Parts: sequence; structure tokens; C-alpha cells
Amino acid sequence: MDGWMIRLMSMATHGIPDELLRNEELIKELEAVAKDSALLHGVLMRTKESPNSSEVVSYAPFTLFPSPVPSVIFHQALEISTHFNRLIDRVSQSPRFLEEALASTIKVDSFTAKLFNIYRQVQQDPQDMAIVLGLNRSDYMINHVDGKEALKQIEMNTIAASFGGLSSRTPNVHRHVLKVADRLEESKLILDNNPAAGLAKGLAMAWELYGSERAVVMFLVEDIQRNIYDHRYVENELWARNIRVIRRQFEDVSRSGYLDQNKRLFVDGQEIAVVYFRNGYMPQNYKLEQSWEARLMMERSCAVKCPDISTHLVGTKKVQQELARPGVLESFFPDEPETVTQIRATFAGLYTLDMGEEGDQNVAMALAKPDQYVLKPQREGGGNNIYGNEICCVLESLNSTERSAYILMDKIQPRPTYNYLCRKGDPVRLKMCLCELGVFGAYVRRGTEVLMNECVGHLLRTKNAEHADGGVAAGVAALDNPLLI
Repeated sequence: MDGWMIRLMSMATHGIPDELLRNEELIKELEAVAKDSALLHGVLMRTKESPNSSEVVSYAPFTLFPSPVPSVIFHQALEISTHFNRLIDRVSQSPRFLEEALASTIKVDSFTAKLFNIYRQVQQDPQDMAIVLGLNRSDYMINHVDGKEALKQIEMNTIAASFGGLSSRTPNVHRHVLKVADRLEESKLILDNNPAAGLAKGLAMAWELYGSERAVVMFLVEDIQRNIYDHRYVENELWARNIRVIRRQFEDVSRSGYLDQNKRLFVDGQEIAVVYFRNGYMPQNYKLEQSWEARLMMERSCAVKCPDISTHLVGTKKVQQELARPGVLESFFPDEPETVTQIRATFAGLYTLDMGEEGDQNVAMALAKPDQYVLKPQREGGGNNIYGNEICCVLESLNSTERSAYILMDKIQPRPTYNYLCRKGDPVRLKMCLCELGVFGAYVRRGTEVLMNECVGHLLRTKNAEHADGGVAAGVAALDNPLLI
């Protein structure tokens, strides 16, 4: 067997070859090389101290080495992406399902209720040939039980799915690190990956279908913009196509936005073809009542919304749990049993906490063995999930109505690996880590005609195994690349 294959097998077990682990001097050299390479290739974030200034920037958190991912499981995640695109789109077109799925949640979760109120208002005035754009990311972990590994979905992100830009730049960083470490053959195994181009392709198609060369794509953004470079890579892809892009906040839309008699949306006097929501997924994003009014105005407009309000709701944890019920997937794919099987194979156990016997049984199950489950509220952005004994504290503090704001999910048991996490201000030390694989999907529909349905790239994030929850933006995980084994 070739020497590099033996080293690769070692990486499959540990993440890093043993001889590298023992060479502290080389690790220090690689750390310096990797950080410079990240800066050279634009793997950037603004600093916590100056989140809205590009005068001082640093590298985004990333791993020193790529992490091993089984090739079969990796390709399974990519291949199923277009099926999830279709599922999200079909669920978004089912008012009855959304109404029934979220009926209990909107009674106790005010944020979801406000979103659903906008959905109901928009439903009263549907657009026959509406252009629908979906840019999503489905996140997975690899469950390792009794020596067997299986791909299991963590969540579906249907709004502001991030790091398509920065993950387009990380492959070259890890290739360079492996070359400097004299791992040339392994460096060739790092896949090309450009989600930014694929996401921009969907945005560009939606802009073209809107049909006005004067109109612009508006990125709706937060007031704190540390992750602006992730946006910029997608923006620059659009500018390269001669599509104008503007960046605005809810306050800007409230101040200067209006609809004309044809429901065309104008902000600061510019006609908006596409609203790309990189904001609006957390309650704190709506700081004033005017922010909710601005969201409703955008939803009522003929501009393409990414996502529109119905697609946003499909990404709620409650909808994810309801889709896992027996017979539900079959209702959306009545003539595609193989598609149903492929999607369902990725579902972890998902359990309702609604009032009633089933909810009571699931609460008892969680209280008896809290370490086997995750308690999830209807929130995005990382850092919201509840684990271990805290599950008992939360459930015991809720009445049977309030618990409907949460769902329960089996806790995935991934195989740990080892890596060095490069994060500004932190010493680079070897850590036991856990990986999470995200797959980006893009689709465009006009009326009933699907014009685009593609898997457009992937994202691997790795975090210290000590942290139960949180992503890169939340300051816990680091950008990574899969080394297929």
C-alpha cells in the first residue's frame, strides 16, 4: 500500500496523521502559514471590536487541517439536495399543511405568530405567476452507533443560509497547508467548492425573470455586519453579471420604501427586483413595530422574496418535526416512493410536545433520559438549543401549552475527530472536535414551472466537542473542508 494511503487511513481515524501530531515545531509553522493563507484568500470577518468597519479585519475561524468525511455519506448529502429543494417548495405551497402544523406553535410563540400573521395576510392576495426563489442549506451530522454511520439531518435553513461566500475560499487554504506539510496527495483530495456562484446564479435568474434592467437586488442586512465578506462574494458574482446590488436595513425600508399601483417595491427611489433576506430570522431583528410593517410591505410586493414568507415558515422546527410523521412525505411525493425513502433516511427521531397524550409521553421520555435528546425552540442563528439536565429544568418550568413552542429531537452521536482551531485571540491547541455538514440548494419557480433546481455547494463546520451548540457566526464553530475517505 502506498505511504500516502496509509497516512490517509490514519487521518480517517484521527483527523491528523500521527507524525504531524508529534511535530510541534511544524504545527507552529503551519499555523502561521494557514493564517496568512486565510487572509490572502479572503477568509475574512470584521472584528468584534469594530464590527462595522473594514479598517481592521481578521481571518474567520477555521481549522488548521481538513476533517475526514466518508465519501459515500458526503455524496448522499449532495444527491438528496434537489429532493429537499422540491420538498421545501411544495410545503410552501400548502396552506392547509402550514396552518395545521403551526396551529399549536403560534399560540405560544409570539415571533412565529407574527410571521404567520403576515403569511395569512399575503395569502388573501396571491400572485398567479409569482417568481419564487429558494436559497437554502440543509445541515447534517453523521450518527455513529454500534459501528455504523448514517447521515442525519439537524435542520433546514430556509432564510439567510450563511457562509456560502467564505466556504468558496477555504479549499485553497487547506490545499496550501497540506502542501507545506508535505501532504501533496491529500491536498488533491480537497474538492473545489463555490456556493457563492451557485447562490448568485439563483438570484440572477430571479432578477432576469422580474424583467426590468433598471431594477436592483436588495440585500436586507443587519445593523451589525461582522460577516459582510460572506455577503460580498455573492454580491460580486452579481456585479460581474452587471446586476446592481444595494444593501439596506429594515429601517431604510421603513423610511423610504413604498409600493406603486402595480405593487412594485421602491426603496430610496430604486425599484427592487429581488429582496434577499440576510436578516429577519430572529426576534431581535425586528427592533421596532415599523420593521414588521416593512416586512409585510415587502411580502405584498411583486418583488421576488428570498425567501418569501411561506418558505421562511417551512424552515421552522415545528414543520421539520411534522414532516417526519408517518405518511406526510408521501403526501408531497405521492408517486415517488424512492424519493420518500431517501429523504426519510436522513431524519433523526423528532417528537411533538403539543398538549395531549403523545406530547405527555414525549415529555416523560425526555425527563427520563435527557442526555439522549435535544430540546429545540423555533429559533435560528445558533446557540438556542437545550441539552442534558437543562432540558429537565426547562420542561418542568413549562405548562402543557407553553411547551408547544418547542420540539424534541434525538441527539446525534457523531464520531469525534481531532483538529486545531484557528480563532483570533485564542491559542491554537489540539482539540477533540465534532463536524457538521451543510449542503446548499437553489431553486427558482415561476407559477407552476420549476426553472432551476440544483445543489450548489457545501459547508463543513467543526467545533470543540465541549460546545453543545453554536455555529461560526455564534463564535463557536470554525470553517472546515471535508477530506473524503
